[in-house]
Amino acid sequence: MAQKYDKPAGTPVSRPSILGDTKTTVAPEKIDFVFGKSNYQLLAISVLLVAIGFVLMSGTTDIYSNTKIVIAPLVVLAGFGMGFYAIMKRKTA
Repeated sequence: MAQKYDKPAGTPVSRPSILGDTKTTVAPEKIDFVFGKSNYQLLAISVLLVAIGFVLMSGTTDIYSNTKIVIAPLVVLAGFGMGFYAIMKRKTA
């Protein structure tokens, strides 16, 4: 079975008319993404927060430090929460 080939948007398309063949140009279609710019920015910040949290958790000295037990897990959870918010947030105009 042969595949149908469509011309890309924005290329001249010939359309027959009563007076003869005329060439018209179709306007290019606007690409609509699922997420907006702010969603991607928030997602990048959340990835950074998670990375910072894991860096705070790493290390070999003083296993029971306050930073490794309390602060770093809170930073990681904040990063995951922000990532969830970035995915669920509606796209702004």
